[in-house]
Amino acid sequence: MASKGTLSNLPPPPQEIPPNVVPIQVEPGKGCGSLSERLRPNFNQMNGPRPGVKGKKIHLLTNHFRVCFQGGTSHLHSYSVNVHYENGDPVTRRNLIRKVIQKLWEIYSLELGEQAFATDGQQSLFTACPLPKKKLEFTVVLDVATSKSSKTDGSLSGNGDFSEGDQKRQKIISGFKTFKVQITFVSVIPFQSMLDAPNGVKSGNNEVLRALDTILQHSNAKRNCLLLRQSYFSNEIRNFMDLTGGILGLRGFHSSFQSVQGGLFFNLDVSTTTIIQLGPLVNFLMANQNVDNPFKIDWTKATGILKNLRIKLAHSNREHKITGLSDRLCKELKFLLRLKGSHDQNDNVQTVEVTVYDYFIRRRGIELSYSSNLPCINVGSQHRPQFIPIELCSLVSLQRYKEELSIHQRSLLLKKLRQKPMEIINDLNEELKTNNYDTDPMLRACGISINKSFTQVGGRILSPPLLRVGNKVDLVPKRSRWNFNDKKFAEPKGIEFWVVVNFSTGFDIRSSYTELAKLGAMEGMHIRPPAFVFEENPKHKKKPGSVRVDLMFEQIISKFRKDPPRFILCFLPTKFSCLYGPWKKKCLMDFGIRNQCIAMNRVDEAYLANVILKMNARLGGINFMLSAEVSQTIPLVSKVPTLILGMDVRHAASARSDLPSVAAVVGSRQWPMISCYAASIRVQPPKTETIHSLFKPLSEGEDTGIIRELLMDFYASSGKRKPAQIIIFRQGLCESQFKQIINEVEEIIKACKFLDETWSPKFTLIIAQRRHHTKLFQPDSSENIPPGTVVDTKICHPLYNNNFYMCANAARVGTSRPSHYFVLLDEIGFSSDDAQELVHCLCYVSQRCTSAIYEVAPIRYARLAAAQMLEIVKSEGPQLPKLHKNIRDTMFFC
Repeated sequence: MASKGTLSNLPPPPQEIPPNVVPIQVEPGKGCGSLSERLRPNFNQMNGPRPGVKGKKIHLLTNHFRVCFQGGTSHLHSYSVNVHYENGDPVTRRNLIRKVIQKLWEIYSLELGEQAFATDGQQSLFTACPLPKKKLEFTVVLDVATSKSSKTDGSLSGNGDFSEGDQKRQKIISGFKTFKVQITFVSVIPFQSMLDAPNGVKSGNNEVLRALDTILQHSNAKRNCLLLRQSYFSNEIRNFMDLTGGILGLRGFHSSFQSVQGGLFFNLDVSTTTIIQLGPLVNFLMANQNVDNPFKIDWTKATGILKNLRIKLAHSNREHKITGLSDRLCKELKFLLRLKGSHDQNDNVQTVEVTVYDYFIRRRGIELSYSSNLPCINVGSQHRPQFIPIELCSLVSLQRYKEELSIHQRSLLLKKLRQKPMEIINDLNEELKTNNYDTDPMLRACGISINKSFTQVGGRILSPPLLRVGNKVDLVPKRSRWNFNDKKFAEPKGIEFWVVVNFSTGFDIRSSYTELAKLGAMEGMHIRPPAFVFEENPKHKKKPGSVRVDLMFEQIISKFRKDPPRFILCFLPTKFSCLYGPWKKKCLMDFGIRNQCIAMNRVDEAYLANVILKMNARLGGINFMLSAEVSQTIPLVSKVPTLILGMDVRHAASARSDLPSVAAVVGSRQWPMISCYAASIRVQPPKTETIHSLFKPLSEGEDTGIIRELLMDFYASSGKRKPAQIIIFRQGLCESQFKQIINEVEEIIKACKFLDETWSPKFTLIIAQRRHHTKLFQPDSSENIPPGTVVDTKICHPLYNNNFYMCANAARVGTSRPSHYFVLLDEIGFSSDDAQELVHCLCYVSQRCTSAIYEVAPIRYARLAAAQMLEIVKSEGPQLPKLHKNIRDTMFFC
């Protein structure tokens, strides 16, 4: 398969059609027609497969609450809203737009028909009855408690020009601003369609759902909640969770209307975000940087995190947005102060140069205890700065923290979020009572009431698949878990020539790698003693991570110049330390050495048992597999060469907009196996979700794309067979992005055709979603739902012909969360049972652990590969070198 001429034996071309024969017209979607026709998903529920029947039936509850209609309007009226300042500049702040529209409704209530409204704080507004005219313009004067000039708060402009009398006058003058509001009619939304859709809202009526969700947003905005899409967070101390570093976790709720097969439902779930701790600004910075006094703060580091945060000034009690820091200390930062009533002979205003510190101390009589030797906070613009001493600044509440959490903070957050099923049920019941949605004016106008009872739904429990381990032993997982007690790996791999590296961990690593060798021997791996143990020079401990890794590899190369080790066991102080990215780059890309990192702060017996699983997989071994792989009895997969792809894209934290996104695709190998995978990774523009490099032809007639690499690997590892079927699992897409994945499938088809124009494999495309808010509970039980639970009726999407919720694993802590799978395209022809069984089995083949996982292994592997490469990008820069040839066909990501 290295070229078009070396592909497997192809069938002869078809004979010419005799002139007296009329070809039978093939149905659309059966392999002919344009790519777009072939890949157009079937949205007709009636043409989809029937719900599955396999498994033991179970009664469940879900956090979907039925929506009832009791009269009310049959239409909603949609309007576009534009709010401008008096000078014509558009208003962009959502909170301010909401305040302006609310004030408008208070002033012009009679003219607008005294009716309720809902706005999203941007450009959309909905009413139950039509407004008097299709286009309306209003002028609204609002006390926004701010002022255009620096004089309002006694804050100081770097341009000077500030008189003492101005401050006194500003105490009297309120911060009134004039706004121009234009409301334009857009459309009438037929609300009655809800009543005519027993199987959910049909395509084209998504505007109804958007309008209803806007009503929910508007209702929560009136309660002064922090809004994040459809989630809302109230400013109550009981919802705060201290994550250290000046960061708080904040509990809240998600609320939305969902159109599902059973009709219209209200979805309520718990939700979480992170915010910055309110209070003195300097306290936050000290906590964030873990220093014990203000003079140890790294102000270069502080600049990025402070920008755009909102603060309240102690001397004026007004809010401002931080735009930056001064480049001089408070006691050195000077400005020109106009002297009151002082004019020279030419009637020019006299000024005197004073420092910001002296002004507040002597002119304002405000005591400053530590600000003199610290920078000032700029709340003005770059051209007209307004500087405030830092100790007069306090952070206001409910401000999102957008930086990436540390490992410790993530761990704390997860621990504090663990809620048992009954705790979540109680929280949701309490929220339904507290936030009485039935009293909302807009919902009442629509005749909507929300049932307070959790909806009952039927599910099924699929039996766990048999697993094959060493010595041809089959085992049955119990509650989705198993172990290797008195058992061997299915295909253990030994380590003959390897070394150990210790990066100043301060731990006794000898006992750890000795214990690893014992564990490996118990499971069939023959591990010789390491050829050498490299200890980092303690003097290098404070150097940058990349420098420390380079110095360590200099030691390794000098010791084994002619014959480098085949495997390196690397001990790091902590998980994802500054060494991780540089180390992975050196091993995977520069030298092609298989390796395993160990975080010494986490080592225990269970941890080492998982490490040995990953080591064997990375060395090319197989820990376990499905018995059905061995017997070749996986429906529609074992009998025909089938390539399984897992695709995902990882993005850097929002604060690192300079870093590219990383796209990873893993492909199965060694058919009829479905437990072994290889990966191909590329970087692409930041925050782009569509994978760009699936097919990348060059002018020389070569394809350097991801898919070619995986097709060639499948061909080489599967007895020189081309896949006749390709199953794609795609993660990370919401419903609005489903069309993007069809474009990706087109690119995969082009990659296949580039290798062989006559080659037309069949495709099945399955989307996996975790970012949903559906939860399942057992009635009258505090236990989680059983592993293998699947639901494919009532609460599933009404438009896609085969979608289902599945929870393959047993949650050890907290509450189970099912994955939502959409079969968008199915040329292979899976029944509902076959598709669900395949997904269930693929949750049992992750070589990293002895338990089922909550998502199919190909998606997990793609996510891990992308995350690993993203760590390299973070530390080594936006360019990602290619994997070394020794690594490309390994499960380095496992």
